[in-house]
Amino acid sequence: MLLPVLLLTLAQYTRDGNPQDIITKPQPGYLLMGGGKDVEKAFEWLIAKSNGGDFLVLRASGTPAYNPFVQKLGKVNSVATLILKQREQSSDPDIVDKVLKAEAIFLGGGDQWNYIRLWKDTPLSKALQQRIDAGVPIGGTSAGLAVLGEHYFSAEHDTITSDQALADAFHEKATLGTGFLRIKPLRGIITDSHFTPRKRIGRLASWLSRLKKTKGIGIDEATALLVEPNGTSRVVGRNLVWFLKPTRKPASTKPVTLNGIEVQTIAPGQTFNLRSWTSTDAKRSTLNIENGAIQIP
Repeated sequence: MLLPVLLLTLAQYTRDGNPQDIITKPQPGYLLMGGGKDVEKAFEWLIAKSNGGDFLVLRASGTPAYNPFVQKLGKVNSVATLILKQREQSSDPDIVDKVLKAEAIFLGGGDQWNYIRLWKDTPLSKALQQRIDAGVPIGGTSAGLAVLGEHYFSAEHDTITSDQALADAFHEKATLGTGFLRIKPLRGIITDSHFTPRKRIGRLASWLSRLKKTKGIGIDEATALLVEPNGTSRVVGRNLVWFLKPTRKPASTKPVTLNGIEVQTIAPGQTFNLRSWTSTDAKRSTLNIENGAIQIP
């Protein structure tokens, strides 16, 4: 019975700090990061939530570069990076056990389709959900952010631009899914990253034209939203977080037409309540889309 050992060997596992696991009592929280430069304050918050426990980074590509980065930012028993490139590895008991022993979990950037095709509906994703349900804090950046909401853009057929999505919300690249993870404050929400520099407000709005009773959160690069279990949140980093909510019944048209999308933006240090979808800090505007063209008064 060498298969589990072989699978763990094929996976890349790099651990720094104490080689022995400890058990702490973490506090729940959800770190939503928009990609680009990592936000140190966001990691400090996630580390503090772990209460000095074992910090695990999950990836499907890349390197263990987060290990020294996390270690310098706060007290952890250990920090480890687990890179999985085969779906079979997501059923390996040794790998699943490493998830079940983590007191903080972070999903790195890359390609979210790898996370969906390699992890969804496997013992690994069930272990992730078990840790979330147990109050373990979890976060993600870019691709890792994409899979935290109830709904997600899978990027199964590569990325899609706002122009493509507004021309046809059901474009072959506009692959949406649901049910990867269940995080209570993120119910009925779809997220997007690299928001302003890649001009993604149009594609997020196009997704809202397809999804009923769904709101959108777009996060700029070098920026993070720190979400508490009760839905209160605050921004850290350099740029903005965007909150989109249709005020009229979504209707799938080609090109997209959807008027009256409420847009709220908040800056670093400002707060937003996901439960009430309100903020005393937010700047507000209305986004109208007519025949695939964005109109902002």
